[in-house]
Amino acid sequence: MSVTLPDGLDEFLAGCGWGGAKIEPLPGDASFRRYFRVTRGEDTAMLMDAPPPNEDTAPFLRAARWLDANGMRAPHIFADDPARGLVLLEDFGTARMRDYLEQWPADERGVYRSAVDALVALHELPPGPFLDYSMSEYVREVRLFIDWYCTAQNLYVDADGFVSAWEKVIGALLPRQRPGITVLRDYHAENIMLLGSLHNQGLLDFQDALVGHPAYDLVSLLQDARRDVSPELEAEMFEHYVQATGANAEDLRADYARLGAQRNTKIVGIFVRLWRRDGKPRYLELIPRVWALLERDLAHPALAPVAAWFDANIPAELRAENGGSFAA
Repeated sequence: MSVTLPDGLDEFLAGCGWGGAKIEPLPGDASFRRYFRVTRGEDTAMLMDAPPPNEDTAPFLRAARWLDANGMRAPHIFADDPARGLVLLEDFGTARMRDYLEQWPADERGVYRSAVDALVALHELPPGPFLDYSMSEYVREVRLFIDWYCTAQNLYVDADGFVSAWEKVIGALLPRQRPGITVLRDYHAENIMLLGSLHNQGLLDFQDALVGHPAYDLVSLLQDARRDVSPELEAEMFEHYVQATGANAEDLRADYARLGAQRNTKIVGIFVRLWRRDGKPRYLELIPRVWALLERDLAHPALAPVAAWFDANIPAELRAENGGSFAA
C-alpha cells in the first residue's frame, strides 16, 4: 500500500542533515499524527508528522524539552518545523513495555517498579510550564461519557446531576493537588519504551501534560485500558509509591479512586467517539476492561455521589455487561 509522505519532507530532512534517508511508515493510533522511522546508514530517527490545523507540535515540543532538561527520559529533539508540523526526534527503538511483557511476563514486577520510580522522580520536580488540571477540565473530560456513550446507547440521563456529582467528588481532592506536579496524562504500557534494560525507560505521548495530582499518572499506569494489571500488582505498586514518597496512604487511595473513576469514565466516552466519529471500531473491544476498572473505583466511599448517579441512570443490564454492546 502506498503512503503519502508529508509535504515539504525532502526539504526538511535535507535542512537537518538527513537528506536522502530511507522513510518507513509506522502504525498509527487514535490521532491525526503520523510517525515514520528515518534511516541514514547506521543511524535512525523518528519523524513526527502532526499537520496543522488538526495538530499542533508546540505542546509536544514544550513538554519534551522540559522533561529532557529536568532529567526525565523524553526523546531528544533534533529538528522541528512548526509551520509544517514536522519534528525529527530520537528513536527509542521497538521495545515497547506492553510488547516486551507479552514476551517476558516474568519481568512484570521489575518493569512496573521502574515505571513507578520514574513517576516518583517526576513528582520530586517543581511543576512544569503547563496549565492547571482544573475543575472545568476534569468535568469537560467526563462529559464525553454523556455526549458519546450515553448517546450511542440511546440513554436519556440527568446531565446536570452528573456534573454536580463529579464536582463534589473532584472538589474534595483539589486542595491536595496544590502546588501540583507534572501530569503526563497518558502514562501506560503502550507509551513507555525500554531502552536497553528494564530500568532505563523512555517516555512517549506527553504533549497534553498539565499540572495536577500525583495520583493521576499512577492510576493511568496501574489501571491500563489496554493491558490487564492484576489487583495484586496494582496494590503492590501503589504501596511502593507510598513508601517512596511518604504520601498519606489513606488520602492517596481515595484520590486514586476518584481520578481512576474520572479517567475511566472519560476513556469510555473517548473510545465510543473513536468508533462513531473517527471510524475506529477496534476501541470498542477495550471498553469492558475499562468499565470493570470503573466499577472498582466507584465502590470506594469517596465516589458515593458519582456511584449514586450511575445507579440511577445507567441500566443494570448495561453495567452487568461491562458497558454493553454497540451496534455498528
